Amino acid sequence: MPATTTSIRYSQKGFDTETLLHLYEQLAKPRLIEEKMLNLLRQGRISKWFSGIGQEAIAVGATCALLPDELIFTMHRNLGVFTARDMPLDRLFCQWQGKRLGYTKARDRSFHFGAMEHHIVGMISHLGPQLSLAAGVALAHKLRQEGRVSLAFTGEGATSEGEFHEALNVAAVWKLPVIFVIENNGYGLSTTANEQYACKDLVDRAAGYGMRSAKIDGNNILEVYETIRTVAAELRDNPEPFLLECVTFRMRGHEEASGTKYVPKELMEAWAKKDPLDTYERWLLEQGLLTESTQKALRERYKKEILKAGDVMFNEPEPVPDTEEELRDVYAPAPAPVAPNGVARDLRFIDALTDGLREAMHRHPELVLMGQDIADYGGVFKITQGFVEEFGKNRVRNTPLCESAIVGIGLGLGLKGIKSMVEMQFADFVTCGFNQIVNNLAKLHWRWGQTADVVVRMPTGGGTGAGPFHSQSNEAWFTHVPGLKVVYPSTPADAKGLLLAAFEDPNPVMFFEHKGMYRSESGLVPEGFYTTEIGKARQVRHGDELSILTYGLGVRWAEKACTEMGIDADILDLRSLVPLDYDAIVRSVSRTNRVLILHEDTLFGGLGGEIAAWISEYLFEQLDAPVLRAASLDTPVPFAIPLEQNFFPLERLKTQLERLRKY
Repeated sequence: MPATTTSIRYSQKGFDTETLLHLYEQLAKPRLIEEKMLNLLRQGRISKWFSGIGQEAIAVGATCALLPDELIFTMHRNLGVFTARDMPLDRLFCQWQGKRLGYTKARDRSFHFGAMEHHIVGMISHLGPQLSLAAGVALAHKLRQEGRVSLAFTGEGATSEGEFHEALNVAAVWKLPVIFVIENNGYGLSTTANEQYACKDLVDRAAGYGMRSAKIDGNNILEVYETIRTVAAELRDNPEPFLLECVTFRMRGHEEASGTKYVPKELMEAWAKKDPLDTYERWLLEQGLLTESTQKALRERYKKEILKAGDVMFNEPEPVPDTEEELRDVYAPAPAPVAPNGVARDLRFIDALTDGLREAMHRHPELVLMGQDIADYGGVFKITQGFVEEFGKNRVRNTPLCESAIVGIGLGLGLKGIKSMVEMQFADFVTCGFNQIVNNLAKLHWRWGQTADVVVRMPTGGGTGAGPFHSQSNEAWFTHVPGLKVVYPSTPADAKGLLLAAFEDPNPVMFFEHKGMYRSESGLVPEGFYTTEIGKARQVRHGDELSILTYGLGVRWAEKACTEMGIDADILDLRSLVPLDYDAIVRSVSRTNRVLILHEDTLFGGLGGEIAAWISEYLFEQLDAPVLRAASLDTPVPFAIPLEQNFFPLERLKTQLERLRKY
């Protein structure tokens, strides 16, 4: 970023004195807090600090320009948002230093948290996801016709992230009332702008997405305030996204340990002359709108408030670990199951899913379904065929090929109390949305108590000759992530019951459904609303010879093999992979004393290894033989049917069963 010597030009036109002084007060407060924190850092009394000195006008101007109930999505250098929203400083300081009085029970740091009572949602370290969350909130505003906007901050470096482009694209296509603010401060840690992007101005990218935009002086508090106030008013009446580039400069390191040695001295000196607080303060004094006595009194008042909050922070004890609480807070409480009371009818697996989705749509009038081709086309598997005619395109939404943004939008809807379902066209495509799922959906409740009410449907598995990118069994990726619930039904009744349970559950649920069972598996399914409890296994058949623990297509394989081999097996359909029904496993293993774990996923790293380890650790004395496993080959899923059949574990299952019964 070239040096600039142009002084900031302020104008009183259009502003009353009360507004001008209010903006000054809000600008001064975060600066004084920062100065205090930097002193404490030098004294070794705090451990880390991300400074926003020199660019406070953006956060303060944006916050003051919005309505108090409009959500703001912040990043590291947006202290002015928190102070302008009157967040209690003692809790804020405790948050920074990992104290229980903070907003995350000492589980997270800095501005990695949200406070819905202040209408603020902070960032995670992976830059970009907050943009999609803001788009989701904007979608909620539009659906409810609330006449509100959301606003998300990002940096010039983060505009290189895929999430930036996905969020802008979806927001533009859906005409969502969201303001995306780029704080262009010249450096992504030490990486300069010319190493981040080749375009002259970042705001030029807006044209490619068909959205309006503007580039302004991010150090001019009046220009920031007036621009965002005007744009927000327009978007409340005529929803659409807006990209705003605020040019500013980071006067300190990315965080204090980074330093600024890589920044040319003349550049620092030039931008110091454009300090947003100093220049605005001088202008107010020159205009006679601010007196030196008022200025001094304000600073003294703030310093006392900051000192008092700092004392609370230092006197707050270090957190005492409570293992039971740590585990309990991973999930929000889920409602009790609802037993079926309707007449059962014979349905295919796929029809049971359709029935469950339709039941959920009626039960939750704001529930939004999102996925590629799910609207008029009815989805590639036709599960949502006819839903547009019944529920409308606002609630049954075709999405661009932006899996990550759509998951983030689902989470944004959840922030506003709207349930959502995101359909991955194939489970394989979930890799494109992985970050939002494992770092945002999964961790949100544990971090700051906010529920993430999103169901991600995952058409999974092979058997159709679809090859390595449409046949993967990837459920084990998600069983490793605390905060997600993972279910995998194998019957039509459970497909409907578990799907309805997933929608009732306030936690994020990865809902795996085997494509090969869609039209080949039928069974009795109760009519009306009911839920199958997540966390409870299903006893498929009782037996005394050995136990088979399985799920999904493995249930059919197990029944087929045992029938052909004449084995009196105890077959347990896990159906809920997280949480796992350990009690049912104990009962089955204790009954037969021999156990085999079967799944379609590859052997190495599959869920079977974890279950086998648990059985060996806790049920060793119950065993009369080693715990055996049968799974697919440790290769990608092949395309040709003979190769795919060899990849599957059915023949190896028979070998393992024979080995187990003879041990």
